[in-house]
Amino acid sequence: MTADSAPAGHGVDVDALLLVSFGGPEGPQDVLPFLRNVTRGRNVPDERLAEVAAHYDHFGGRSPINDQNRALLRALRERLAPLPVYWGNRNWAPYLTDTVARMRADGVRRAACFVTAAFASYSGCRQYREDLASALGEAGPGAPDLVKLRLFFDHPGFVEPMVDHCVRALGELPEPVRAGAPLVFTAHALPLAQAVASGPDGGAYERQLRAAAAVIAERVGQRVGGRHPWQLAYCSRSGPPHVPWLEPDVNDALAALATGGAGSAVIVPVGFVSDHMEVVYDLDVEAAGTARRHGLAVARAGTVGTDPRFVDMVADLLAERRFPGWERPALSTEGPAHDVCPLHCCDPARPRPGTGTAAAGGTGPGGTRGPASPGRRRPAAAGVPADLHVHGPG
Repeated sequence: MTADSAPAGHGVDVDALLLVSFGGPEGPQDVLPFLRNVTRGRNVPDERLAEVAAHYDHFGGRSPINDQNRALLRALRERLAPLPVYWGNRNWAPYLTDTVARMRADGVRRAACFVTAAFASYSGCRQYREDLASALGEAGPGAPDLVKLRLFFDHPGFVEPMVDHCVRALGELPEPVRAGAPLVFTAHALPLAQAVASGPDGGAYERQLRAAAAVIAERVGQRVGGRHPWQLAYCSRSGPPHVPWLEPDVNDALAALATGGAGSAVIVPVGFVSDHMEVVYDLDVEAAGTARRHGLAVARAGTVGTDPRFVDMVADLLAERRFPGWERPALSTEGPAHDVCPLHCCDPARPRPGTGTAAAGGTGPGGTRGPASPGRRRPAAAGVPADLHVHGPG
């Protein structure tokens, strides 16, 4: 049976943690191959990739994300010792396939997987499950069971550091325009269809973002003794113009604030856990430039990174799965998120209402498959059903 479907009240025994992330290029020679990995199957011409690659020139042709993951890896190893902690990426070395093969060689039987994405979406959750399934398929018999930890968008270990960063950013604004400065919460843009399909019942990505933003904004107001209006905006759109995406774009949102008479704003990258390219370029370069052109003073709040509360949160998420009755904190009415993704959770090809019954993925407590829906399914990455939580073959 897969550990993700362990009966209620039963703990899940694990002997390792796997840190799962996106990955990024380590030098100029890696940028185009990395971007080809990210866009594989989408027929994106090299001319367009070259335009995106130019963003990396601002940072020596290197993404900061791998160094940030190394820092998180060190912090997790220190916090969770003697439990082994591994690291694998979707799009660049160390690749998940190589890491899972190494875990198999090391004799790992079952590993919990912490994915560095806080919110429900295909690319932020379901695709990682498909990546893990593909890695297990390549590893073959003897690969470890993999147990994905739940989403953490409203966990105190994520929210409270973000509150601190917002308060600090407010203090960086010029004093005359500080009071009541709007908080512009940002997250990665998604095609509207993917946003609509997110979560078990649809719309979870936006709903969870708004829930987290509302809690953070409320606590910021309590800390500084004044209300700061907030809104949600999106960055890093990369799709064709005729495809509808979530809006508004952060640049449009900042321009609208300036037009409406605002003198300042704080940009809050709530959709990201570290200062990688979507933050240091799309926000610190592009969005900040838009603000300057419109005469808007802006400060950018930090991300959680390796804040000790965030590292402790990972330990808590692990303990939730290992120990029955462990507290499952959540600061909004949306959480805590489920442990086991339902059958069509975040599935872009989810059946229309009435065409099938969603079911928990994985195997049931007795070792048999859970109820399956007769509706359409999105093909998995490597022959492993995408609607099942992943586990080692055999």
